[in-house]
Amino acid sequence: MDDPNPARAGWQAFALGSAAFAALTAVLGKVAVGEVNSNLATLVRTAVILVLVAGIVAARGEWESPARISRLGLAMLVLSGVATGLSWLCYYRALQLAPASRVAPVDKLSVALVIVLAVVFLGEPFTWRVALGGGLVVGGVLVLAGA
Repeated sequence: MDDPNPARAGWQAFALGSAAFAALTAVLGKVAVGEVNSNLATLVRTAVILVLVAGIVAARGEWESPARISRLGLAMLVLSGVATGLSWLCYYRALQLAPASRVAPVDKLSVALVIVLAVVFLGEPFTWRVALGGGLVVGGVLVLAGA
């Protein structure tokens, strides 16, 4: 489906890139947590991300004054960062305890949770397609995770 907003064109490519890199994250992370505890693995991963993203922002000349961020925007970024950090800590610990092929599908329950949160808090539409897709994700997780 084409996005009528040209400023958002190409989102599918980035979403597919995200999925591919998330798959690599699971496989590479599983190997890593066999060598080091999950919290240290998360710290190293986070440090690499910080350097990588700082390099991208610098290379693209996208540095801006933090004063330009509204209080609400800053608060949401901080809370999002906390949520991301806690997600990563949980994910790597789960990888340390179980096979990646079982952990990754359960992690993707985030898709169904995002649907619920987006409908409730962002006012996004809850259509039959959204309900069916979310339900299929949950069903797939149950099959793959062996619940």
